Amino acid sequence: MEVGSSGGPDKNRVYGLSNTTADNLRSTRSVSTVGSSQSISSSQFKESVVLQQHTAQLTEKYDNLQAEYAQFRAEQRAESEQLKASQAQQKAEYEAAHEQQKAAYEQLREMIINMSNSGTCTPNIFWLYNHQSPPGSPPPPPAPPLY
Repeated sequence: MEVGSSGGPDKNRVYGLSNTTADNLRSTRSVSTVGSSQSISSSQFKESVVLQQHTAQLTEKYDNLQAEYAQFRAEQRAESEQLKASQAQQKAEYEAAHEQQKAAYEQLREMIINMSNSGTCTPNIFWLYNHQSPPGSPPPPPAPPLY
Protein backbone atom coordinates (compact mmCIF):
# COMPACT_ATOMS: atom_id res chain seq x y z
CA MET A 1 0.00 0.00 0.00
CA GLU A 2 1.40 3.37 -0.93
CA VAL A 3 0.43 6.74 0.48
CA GLY A 4 0.66 9.70 -1.84
CA SER A 5 3.70 11.91 -1.37
CA SER A 6 3.31 15.30 0.24
CA GLY A 7 4.07 17.14 -2.99
CA GLY A 8 2.03 15.00 -5.39
CA PRO A 9 -1.66 15.00 -6.36
CA ASP A 10 -4.20 13.49 -3.94
CA LYS A 11 -1.89 13.49 -0.95
CA ASN A 12 -4.77 12.25 1.24
CA ARG A 13 -5.47 9.27 -0.97
CA VAL A 14 -4.25 5.75 -0.09
CA TYR A 15 -3.46 3.69 -3.17
CA GLY A 16 -4.35 0.04 -3.26
CA LEU A 17 -7.45 0.26 -1.01
CA SER A 18 -10.03 1.44 -3.53
CA ASN A 19 -11.15 5.03 -2.93
CA THR A 20 -10.79 5.20 0.85
CA THR A 21 -9.24 8.43 2.08
CA ALA A 22 -6.46 8.63 4.64
CA ASP A 23 -8.78 10.37 7.14
CA ASN A 24 -11.32 7.53 7.00
CA LEU A 25 -8.54 5.01 7.33
CA ARG A 26 -6.99 6.88 10.25
CA SER A 27 -10.28 7.09 12.18
CA THR A 28 -11.11 3.46 11.53
CA ARG A 29 -7.61 2.35 12.46
CA SER A 30 -7.50 4.26 15.70
CA VAL A 31 -10.76 2.76 16.96
CA SER A 32 -10.10 -0.83 15.94
CA THR A 33 -6.42 -0.89 16.87
CA VAL A 34 -6.87 0.43 20.37
CA GLY A 35 -9.26 -2.33 21.35
CA SER A 36 -7.33 -5.08 19.60
CA SER A 37 -3.92 -3.90 20.76
CA GLN A 38 -5.04 -4.06 24.39
CA SER A 39 -6.37 -7.59 23.98
CA ILE A 40 -3.27 -8.62 22.04
CA SER A 41 -1.02 -7.06 24.64
CA SER A 42 -2.73 -8.92 27.46
CA SER A 43 -2.70 -12.24 25.58
CA GLN A 44 0.87 -11.64 24.47
CA PHE A 45 1.83 -10.90 28.06
CA LYS A 46 0.19 -14.12 29.26
CA GLU A 47 1.85 -16.06 26.47
CA SER A 48 5.18 -14.44 27.32
CA VAL A 49 4.83 -15.42 30.98
CA VAL A 50 3.95 -19.00 30.02
CA LEU A 51 6.91 -19.16 27.64
CA GLN A 52 9.24 -17.78 30.31
CA GLN A 53 8.02 -20.38 32.80
CA HIS A 54 8.42 -23.14 30.22
CA THR A 55 11.90 -21.88 29.34
CA ALA A 56 12.83 -21.84 33.04
CA GLN A 57 11.59 -25.43 33.44
CA LEU A 58 13.50 -26.59 30.38
CA THR A 59 16.63 -24.79 31.55
CA GLU A 60 16.34 -26.45 34.95
CA LYS A 61 15.86 -29.88 33.33
CA TYR A 62 18.84 -29.24 31.06
CA ASP A 63 21.02 -28.23 34.02
CA ASN A 64 19.93 -31.34 35.95
CA LEU A 65 20.66 -33.60 32.98
CA GLN A 66 24.01 -31.94 32.45
CA ALA A 67 24.91 -32.48 36.14
CA GLU A 68 23.76 -36.13 35.96
CA TYR A 69 25.81 -36.65 32.80
CA ALA A 70 28.91 -35.14 34.43
CA GLN A 71 28.43 -37.42 37.45
CA PHE A 72 27.91 -40.43 35.16
CA ARG A 73 31.10 -39.60 33.23
CA ALA A 74 33.05 -39.25 36.49
CA GLU A 75 31.75 -42.64 37.69
CA GLN A 76 32.63 -44.22 34.34
CA ARG A 77 36.15 -42.80 34.50
CA ALA A 78 36.57 -44.10 38.07
CA GLU A 79 35.35 -47.58 37.05
CA SER A 80 37.65 -47.53 34.04
CA GLU A 81 40.63 -46.64 36.23
CA GLN A 82 39.69 -49.41 38.69
CA LEU A 83 39.48 -51.93 35.84
CA LYS A 84 42.85 -50.84 34.49
CA ALA A 85 44.40 -51.16 37.95
CA SER A 86 42.79 -54.59 38.44
CA GLN A 87 44.02 -55.77 35.03
CA ALA A 88 47.53 -54.54 35.77
CA GLN A 89 47.49 -56.37 39.11
CA GLN A 90 46.18 -59.57 37.52
CA LYS A 91 48.84 -59.36 34.81
CA ALA A 92 51.57 -58.90 37.42
CA GLU A 93 50.23 -61.85 39.44
CA TYR A 94 50.07 -64.00 36.31
CA GLU A 95 53.60 -63.11 35.32
CA ALA A 96 54.86 -63.80 38.85
CA ALA A 97 53.07 -67.19 38.92
CA HIS A 98 54.43 -67.99 35.46
CA GLU A 99 57.97 -67.17 36.57
CA GLN A 100 57.51 -69.34 39.68
CA GLN A 101 56.25 -72.18 37.51
CA LYS A 102 59.22 -71.84 35.18
CA ALA A 103 61.61 -71.82 38.14
CA ALA A 104 59.93 -74.89 39.66
CA TYR A 105 60.10 -76.68 36.30
CA GLU A 106 63.79 -75.90 35.98
CA GLN A 107 64.43 -77.14 39.54
CA LEU A 108 62.56 -80.34 38.82
CA ARG A 109 64.44 -80.80 35.56
CA GLU A 110 67.78 -80.28 37.30
CA MET A 111 66.81 -82.76 40.02
CA ILE A 112 65.90 -85.39 37.44
CA ILE A 113 69.11 -84.85 35.50
CA ASN A 114 71.16 -85.03 38.71
CA MET A 115 69.38 -88.18 39.84
CA SER A 116 69.81 -89.74 36.42
CA ASN A 117 73.51 -88.96 36.35
CA SER A 118 74.14 -90.05 39.96
CA GLY A 119 72.63 -93.51 39.57
CA THR A 120 70.05 -93.03 42.30
CA CYS A 121 67.19 -93.31 39.86
CA THR A 122 66.64 -96.40 37.77
CA PRO A 123 64.99 -95.86 34.43
CA ASN A 124 61.76 -97.62 33.55
CA ILE A 125 59.59 -97.91 30.48
CA PHE A 126 58.13 -94.45 31.04
CA TRP A 127 61.48 -92.69 30.73
CA LEU A 128 62.31 -91.25 27.42
CA TYR A 129 64.64 -93.59 25.53
CA ASN A 130 67.25 -90.95 24.83
CA HIS A 131 68.35 -91.01 28.51
CA GLN A 132 71.30 -93.16 29.29
CA SER A 133 71.17 -95.80 31.98
CA PRO A 134 73.49 -95.35 34.97
CA PRO A 135 76.73 -97.32 34.68
CA GLY A 136 76.44 -100.94 35.77
CA SER A 137 72.65 -101.11 35.56
CA PRO A 138 70.80 -103.50 33.28
CA PRO A 139 69.54 -102.09 30.00
CA PRO A 140 65.97 -100.77 29.98
CA PRO A 141 63.23 -103.09 28.81
CA PRO A 142 62.21 -102.81 25.17
CA ALA A 143 59.55 -100.32 24.25
CA PRO A 144 56.05 -101.66 23.85
CA PRO A 145 55.00 -102.12 20.22
CA LEU A 146 53.17 -99.29 18.53
CA TYR A 147 49.94 -100.23 16.83
